[in-house]
Amino acid sequence: MKKEQLRIMSVFGTRPEAIKMCPLVKELARREGIESLCCVTAQHRQMLDSVLEVFHVKPDWDLDIMTPRQSLSAITSRCLLGMDEAIDALKPDMILVHGDTSTTFAGALSAYYHQIPVGHVEAGLRTYHKYAPFPEEMNRVLVSGIADMYFCPTVGNRENLVREGHQRNLFVTGNTVIDALKTTVREGYRFSTEELNQIPYDTKKVVLVTCHRRENYGEPMKNIMLALRQLAEEHTDIELVYPVHLSPVVREAVDLYLRGAPRVHLTDPLPADEMHNLMSRCYMVLTDSGGLQEEAPALGKPVLVLRRETERPEAVTAGTVKLAGVVQDDIVTMGKRLIVDRRAYEEMAHAVNPYGDGQACRRIADAIEWRYGLRSEPPADFQTEPPGQKR
Repeated sequence: MKKEQLRIMSVFGTRPEAIKMCPLVKELARREGIESLCCVTAQHRQMLDSVLEVFHVKPDWDLDIMTPRQSLSAITSRCLLGMDEAIDALKPDMILVHGDTSTTFAGALSAYYHQIPVGHVEAGLRTYHKYAPFPEEMNRVLVSGIADMYFCPTVGNRENLVREGHQRNLFVTGNTVIDALKTTVREGYRFSTEELNQIPYDTKKVVLVTCHRRENYGEPMKNIMLALRQLAEEHTDIELVYPVHLSPVVREAVDLYLRGAPRVHLTDPLPADEMHNLMSRCYMVLTDSGGLQEEAPALGKPVLVLRRETERPEAVTAGTVKLAGVVQDDIVTMGKRLIVDRRAYEEMAHAVNPYGDGQACRRIADAIEWRYGLRSEPPADFQTEPPGQKR
C-alpha cells in the first residue's frame, strides 16, 4: 500500500510516555511524506506539560482528562470518549501508542474501533504476571492483540511476541528514551530547582530515588520508605534526592516516613531535562520506574529496582540492573553494598546498556515509511549481539 502523505497520530498522556514519544513526534515531522500529529490525554496533567515544554512539542489535540484521585476505569473511559472526537477531527492513517499505560490501552482500542492501524512503540515487554506491574502488564498484552506494527526495544521483546503468535511487522529498534537523552543531558547544566545546585556531587554519593507504582501502595511502599531512611541515617557520605510523584498516596507515605530524615532532599517532580541531568551526576538510582531502568544504564549508573519483578530482564542479564524487591532489609543490604563496595559498583556501572544507540526514532519512522510504500527497504534491526538473526 502506498500513500503520498501519511497522517500519523502519536497518542500519549503520562510523563514517561511523553519523554519517549516526543523525540519520535519530532522525527516523524522531519519526514517529507509524513504529517506528524500529536494527541495527548493528559492522564498526568502537570508532569506531562513539563515534558512537552522541554521538547517544544505542541499537541494538535488535548483530551485533558485528569481528575483528582482518578480511578483506572475513569481514565480508560474518558480516554475512549475523547479519542472519538480526536480521531474524527484529525483523521489519522495510523495511530502510535507507547508502552503500557491506561492511555496506551484506550488509544489502541479506540483506533481499533475506528479500524485504524496501530503501531505499538516499546512492544513486547513482559513479566507474565498480570498483576505485576498492575495495570501495566495487562495493558501491554491487550495492546499486542490490537497492534499492526510492533516496535520492540530489544531482541528479547521481539521473541516474546513471536512466542505469543505475532509473526509479522516486528522491528527491533532500541528504546526511544536513549534518543531523548541525547538532547537533554548537557555539560554545565544548571538546575532551576536551586536545592539541586547546592548538592556536593563531587564529594558525596548522590542516590536518586523514585517510587510511585500502584503495585507498591501500602506495605511495600512503607518498607521502601523505611529502607531509604535507614540508608540515609547509616551512611553519612550519601545524599538522597527524591523527586516525589504527585500521587496523594505517594506523598502521604513520603511525609510519614521520610520527611525530616538527614541528607534527604524531597522535591516536586522534575522536568525531563532536569531529571536526566540529575541522573547523569548521581552515583546510583533506586526506583520502581520502568524508564529509569533504561535511562540510568545509558549514563553508566547502577540501578536497584524496588519491585519484585521487572519486564526489562535484559538489563538484569547485562548487569546494569538488580532487583532489590520491596523488603526493607533486602533493599538496605543491596544499597549498602553499592555504597561501600567499589568493585561491586564498578561492575554495574561499566556493564553494557542493552537498550539502544540513539537511533530508535529513525528506525521506527523508516519502518512506517516502508509499510506504506514510501521506502524500498525496512530498517535493519538494532543489535546488541552479533549479527545474523532475522526478523
